[in-house]
Amino acid sequence: MIDRRRFIGTSIAGGAAAALGTSACAPDSPTRDSEPGAGAGAGAAGTRPGAFELDETTVADLQAAMASGERTARSITELYLERIAALDGQGPELRSVIETNPEALDIADQLDEERRTSGPRGPLHGIPVALKDNLDTHDSMTTTAGSLALEGSIPPQDSFVAQRLREAGAIILAKLNMSEWAYFRGERATSGWSARGGQCRNPYALDRNPCGSSSGSGVAAAANLSALTVGTETGGSIMCPSSTNGIVGIKPTVGLWSRSGIIPISHSQDTAGPMCRTVADAAALLGPVTGVDPRDPATAASDGNAHADYTQFLDAGGLQGARVGVARSFPGFSPDLLAVFDEAVEAMREAGAVVVDPANLPNAAWNDEQPLLVLEYEFKANLNAYLASLGPDAPVKTLAEVIAFNERNADLEMPHFGQERLIASEARGPLTDQVYLDAVRAIQRGSREDGIDAVMDEHNLDAIVAPTRGPGWKTDHILGDSLGGGSSAGPAAIAGYPDITVPMGFVSGLPVGVSFFGRRWSEPVLLRIAYAYEQATGHRVAPTFAETLG
Repeated sequence: MIDRRRFIGTSIAGGAAAALGTSACAPDSPTRDSEPGAGAGAGAAGTRPGAFELDETTVADLQAAMASGERTARSITELYLERIAALDGQGPELRSVIETNPEALDIADQLDEERRTSGPRGPLHGIPVALKDNLDTHDSMTTTAGSLALEGSIPPQDSFVAQRLREAGAIILAKLNMSEWAYFRGERATSGWSARGGQCRNPYALDRNPCGSSSGSGVAAAANLSALTVGTETGGSIMCPSSTNGIVGIKPTVGLWSRSGIIPISHSQDTAGPMCRTVADAAALLGPVTGVDPRDPATAASDGNAHADYTQFLDAGGLQGARVGVARSFPGFSPDLLAVFDEAVEAMREAGAVVVDPANLPNAAWNDEQPLLVLEYEFKANLNAYLASLGPDAPVKTLAEVIAFNERNADLEMPHFGQERLIASEARGPLTDQVYLDAVRAIQRGSREDGIDAVMDEHNLDAIVAPTRGPGWKTDHILGDSLGGGSSAGPAAIAGYPDITVPMGFVSGLPVGVSFFGRRWSEPVLLRIAYAYEQATGHRVAPTFAETLG
C-alpha cells in the first residue's frame, strides 16, 4: 500500500493569552516495560509537574460538575488556561498551543449565565475546545496554518466547524500548533514544526516527535490542555498524531464535517475531526458539528447519513458478533508493535468479535505518483481560492506569493527544510488537466470499489482493523522525519472513508494505536466497535513528560 512519504512526497508513512499559571500534570501511572516511564531517562528532573485537577476528566464529568454547581464554565476554562501556562511555554515546553483565546473567559461567563437562566444547549455547553491553527475563527485569534506568511490574518467569518461549535455552546479555547501548511511544504520536513509555533514535542518523551500534521491537537489532548481538540487530515494527519500521543482520533467520512473556512490541501481528501482522550468524548464532539453547509458541496451527501448525537451508538458489548477483518498487508511495522497488535486482535476475539484474519487490502491499483499528483493539483487550486476568500487585505493572495514570502524570509521560514511541495504545486495546471482527472479516478476507484468496499463485501465485514502507526521517532531537524514505522492511514484517507484510532498499548514506553476503518458513512458501526474495544482494554495512560526514553 502507498505510504505517507510517497503520498505527500515527504517522510512519514501514512498519509498539520491569557493564562494564569499553576503547576499541573498527570498523576503517576504504573510502570512496566510496555508502559510510559519504563525507558531510560523517564521521569527526568523538572519534567513532571504536580497533579492536575481536571486530569483525564471527560465531557460527561464536566457536564455533571456544572449541573451540580461544583464547577462553572469559567472555572473549568481558568483551569485549562493555567494548565497551558504551566506546561506549554514552560516546564516541559510542549509548544502545542500557538495562541489562547483572550475572549475565552468572557464567553464562559456568558455561557454560565445562559445555563442559569435557560439551561444548557447540549453536551458541549461550557466545554473548552482547542482548534488546529488551520481552522478559521472570526475573533481575536489568527488563522495561519503555522506560517508567518499569514501572521495577523483574521478571516472574515468562522469556519463551519467553529460556527457549529459556538452554536453548541462550546468555548473555543486556543489555536494549536501544527506541521506548517499541514505538512505540505518541504520534502525533508519535520512533523510538528511551524515558524509560528516552533517544534511541538511528544508528552511521553520530549525528544520524540508528536507526528502531524495535527501535532498540537494530539499533544494538547494527551496532556490535558483542553477538554477536547480538533484536528484535520488529508493523509494520516489525525490518525498518526492520535496514535503517537495515546489518544482517540476520528477521521470522518469526507463531507460529514464541512471544510469551509479550513486552510486546504485537497478537496478530495481533507476533513476535520475530533481528537480526544476517550471514544465517548470523540463521539460527543462528532455529532454537533455535522450539517449541510452551502459553502462545502461535499456536505450535501451527509443529509440522511449524519447524526446529531453519535453517543447513542456507544455500546460496551459492541464487539459481540461484529465481523472484523485483520489487514496485514501494511508493511513497515516492527515485530514489537505487531505483537501488541496481535494482543489487540485477541482482545477483540475474547469480546465476541468474529475475526477474519487475514482480510488484506489489494495492492494499490495506481502508480506511486498519482496520489501526490492529485494533492499538488488540488492544493494549488484550493489554496488560491482560500486566500482569495480572505479579501483584499490578505497578507498573501496566492500560492506564488507564499513561495516568494518564504524565499524573502528563509532564515525564519526555512531554517530546517525547504518548500519543494509548494513549488511543485505551483507548477501544476488547472483541474481540467486530463492527467489530474485520470489520477483522481484511479486512486478513488482503487481505494473504494476495488479496495475497502471489495474486501468488506468479500468477507461480510463490519470493520477492518490494522495498527495505526509506529511509535514516535526522535525529532531530527537535520534528516527530517523517520521513514520507518508503518502506517495504515492511506486507503481510508484516499477513499474519503471513516477511520478511528484507539490506544492499544505501548512499545518501548511510547503509545501506539489500533485503527478501525470501513465504508462511507459507517461512523456508527465503527464507534460501536471502537468503544467496545476501548472499554475492554483500557490502554489510555496519561503522559509522564519524560525527557527521553533512551
